[in-house]
Amino acid sequence: MGKEDVGITISKNDDFSEWYTQVVLKAKLADYAPIKGLIVLRPDGYSIWESLRNTFDKKFAKNGIRNGFLPILIPESLLGKEQKHFAGFNPEVFWVTHSGTNEVGDRLALRPTSETLAYTLYSKWIQSWRDLPLKINFWNTALRAEIKATKPFLRTSEFLWQEGHTVHITQKEAEEEVMKILDIYEKTVEEELAIPVITGKKSEKEKFVGAVYTTTMESIMPDGKALQMGTSHFLGQNFSKPFEVKFADKDNVEHFAWQTSWGVSWRLIGAMIMTHGDDRGLVLPPKVAPIQVVIVPIYRNDEGKDIVLSKVEEIRNELESKEIRVYVDNREGLSPGYKFNDWELKGIPLRIEIGPKDIEKQSIVVAKRYNLEKVSLSFTEIDKISIILDEIQIEMLRKAKEQAENNTLNISDYSEFKAKIEKGGFFNSPWCGKLECEERIKEETGAEIRVIPFGNENTNKKCVYCQKQSVSVPIFARGY
Repeated sequence: MGKEDVGITISKNDDFSEWYTQVVLKAKLADYAPIKGLIVLRPDGYSIWESLRNTFDKKFAKNGIRNGFLPILIPESLLGKEQKHFAGFNPEVFWVTHSGTNEVGDRLALRPTSETLAYTLYSKWIQSWRDLPLKINFWNTALRAEIKATKPFLRTSEFLWQEGHTVHITQKEAEEEVMKILDIYEKTVEEELAIPVITGKKSEKEKFVGAVYTTTMESIMPDGKALQMGTSHFLGQNFSKPFEVKFADKDNVEHFAWQTSWGVSWRLIGAMIMTHGDDRGLVLPPKVAPIQVVIVPIYRNDEGKDIVLSKVEEIRNELESKEIRVYVDNREGLSPGYKFNDWELKGIPLRIEIGPKDIEKQSIVVAKRYNLEKVSLSFTEIDKISIILDEIQIEMLRKAKEQAENNTLNISDYSEFKAKIEKGGFFNSPWCGKLECEERIKEETGAEIRVIPFGNENTNKKCVYCQKQSVSVPIFARGY
């Protein structure tokens, strides 16, 4: 195997985009499909997605949300029922026009999002106040025609995601649901993926098409670009009226319902890669790592092999009894050094090295992936592995927060704004609330309002662009 086939060949600081692609492919998280804009998720990549899915499902269930399934095809006539929504997605829609050699008539869209299909069904399922609230989440794929700047996990024509759609009797209840979901998203991303996020609202210009308002969580990547990590939308009655999602109250008076929708996608995996990875490859947070501990037995030929493997099996059993995900690398014909590099590339949080000399000393060598530190543990200290994994999870979040803080600036002067935007970052900059200023800033700098953080809605400062009274201090950034 040539050197070019092993390991990461470009520095994260020298070419972030190429580095990212190499990590995705060489760590075997995903591969390119034979169709432009599509990727194939490999087992390790899918395992991370399953881990997130399991966590979300548990939290959704506690909030009274159940899972359902929707078909991928949506008639064009349904998409057109909410005009603003349809207009926003139409440029990205894939269309099915034929079934075999026959035209289908009403064109069928490959699902860009499911509001129109779900709410057509909701109008049938909901009759009275007793049917509410209705809270359903769908794990599925969405398809949006991405023909430029495609990148695995971040921007592809088909992607895995979950989309939740809830229906409520009152506006207050629906808006509370929006915030509950955003809180679930925020805590899961920070606690599982060790990625800090900032939550708040989108501007009118950037909100979800058809929503009254959109709440969002945003994160800053090490290259200075922003990444939208998830959104939770208050739809008001914007969909319930055209789709006739109505209920009869206790007095048998009919009302239009109040609705929400929300979702995250596999771009969370992309964010994890970018945030934590280094020049050796992937760095996985322990909570989502498919393998948390890899054990590498070390011996020459058959010298000490049986004794080493016996101890390895004992350690494996002890760790697995504590529900730690363990893999023993007993591949033949590969040197320990090759194996070490291979597992570092794949980002496994902990590596245990054990050979005849270690057995003599009644100890093991433990290598931490996130900082490459090595420590020795005696055989009686194996139970500390759980503690070390927890410490790594906490430390990775702390380091990511520090990285994000270093990439965040308070800028009130537009000349400074323009001068520094090339290096990227989150810019906390006052804004007057006018669409004209928002659009001019984007046209002139490429930066857009990513989020108006909660608590930043009112300010006595001057707009960074027009110098008139500001109404908020949004975060501006260039994004993926």
